[in-house]
Amino acid sequence: MRRCLEAAAFAAAMAIAGGATAAEVEVKMLNKGAEGVMVFEPALVRIAPGDTVKFVSTDKGHNAETIKGMLPDGAASFAGKTNEDVTVKFDQAGIYGIKCTPHYGMGMVALVAVGTPANEEQAKAVPQVGKAKQVFAILFDRLAAHKTAAK
Repeated sequence: MRRCLEAAAFAAAMAIAGGATAAEVEVKMLNKGAEGVMVFEPALVRIAPGDTVKFVSTDKGHNAETIKGMLPDGAASFAGKTNEDVTVKFDQAGIYGIKCTPHYGMGMVALVAVGTPANEEQAKAVPQVGKAKQVFAILFDRLAAHKTAAK
């Protein structure tokens, strides 16, 4: 009887621990999506610290990498290879700006908001090129709207 109780307690503990596992969000790198051409879909991702984002090379010719200055102090940058998926675990809360290097000027950018970001103003202040400036303005507006709706 004792072994049955121990086994049941172990199974319950594993079920609880399994519910606490980190999430993985998939972001597609596309030539054309709902928001236009050369896009990440979704372009705005909200996750908790410890979650991962898998950038999927759905269409050829894309990569995903952080934008210098658009990540929290002390966070590690990353640069995926062109035509390859890259999975990134985001342990530190903050705003992360992501770009596709070949299509950055065309506005192929994304925002990853992890936990409660403290570096939003710093990230907004980073100069952008071409259409990326316009796309980031839209993404920051969406992020602000989400914060307002959550209150």
